[in-house]
Amino acid sequence: MRPDTLGFADRETVVKTVVGFAVAVLVLYLVATGLGTDRVAGALAGAELRWIAAGCLSTLCCLALWGRAWQVVLRQVGIDVTYRRLVVTYFAATFANYVTPLGQAGGEPFIAYVLARDTDAPYEESLASVVTADLLNLLPFFTFAAAGLSFLLLGAELPAAVRPLAFGLLGMAVGVPAIAAAGWWFRGRVKHGVVGLVAPLARRTDRVTVEGARRRIEDLYAAFGRIATNPRALVEAVLFAYAGWAFFALPLFFAGRALGAPVDPLLVLFIVPASTLAGLVPSPGGLGGVEVALVALLVGLTPVGAATAFALALVYRVASYWFALVVGGMAALLVVGRA
Repeated sequence: MRPDTLGFADRETVVKTVVGFAVAVLVLYLVATGLGTDRVAGALAGAELRWIAAGCLSTLCCLALWGRAWQVVLRQVGIDVTYRRLVVTYFAATFANYVTPLGQAGGEPFIAYVLARDTDAPYEESLASVVTADLLNLLPFFTFAAAGLSFLLLGAELPAAVRPLAFGLLGMAVGVPAIAAAGWWFRGRVKHGVVGLVAPLARRTDRVTVEGARRRIEDLYAAFGRIATNPRALVEAVLFAYAGWAFFALPLFFAGRALGAPVDPLLVLFIVPASTLAGLVPSPGGLGGVEVALVALLVGLTPVGAATAFALALVYRVASYWFALVVGGMAALLVVGRA
């Protein structure tokens, strides 16, 4: 298998990725310039490396736990892969998601493709397991966000700059489960709709057939059905998802410690999910958008100044994004090599 079969090394994707990184870095540079590069550099100069290392270790634990949740779900569809092998695949898929523009806004089909190629699992069952694991990860996302939001509402009124993100979280908390439930209960209509969309395309090319699309959507729903038959396994996967999310949020707390600007742990539970919404911007891993959102949240909710908030956001992203990118990139090379 050539490296480009992993899907993130074809020419078009590479160009989009390079352009996405270039634009995001430019945005960060302009923000730093606007806030004062001297002030930002001064805030970063005193960073304690031990807390940054703790943030990186936390990110490693987070991805390892989410990989374990993935394994639990996979077993329910008959895909039994050793954790040692699967966690490397999970890190590689994370790398691909993090470098692909808009990867965080719909990378499940690609991750399922990586999984299917690396484990010889059927694509439909791989996709069902990936989507299920992502939905399970949304439970702690909303729980932690709700806990942090409750803490804010009990303490004081939300700043105007934070309200759009709070309403966005509320909308996702209601909308995502509703869409997922509707997709299951009205699966017959979903199948009919997918077939209807595929039919015009099938008349223009031999690469897509109506019968093939119908069979794939049926296989996908069958895989979802098998996953749902074992509540105990789902509970186990949810526990791993919650533990993973706790470690996902901790790097922001450690970043505050590193810069001598501690952030309340309960506040972290709101800021991290809220800033994650900015990951939907069309840049690799939400680069640029997440940092700007973090600055707005930190300035609005904590006593730190804008330059310190930007420095804190940079340290957090080093531990939660760039470190994961490096580790995931090495995992991607391992996946390519063993395939």
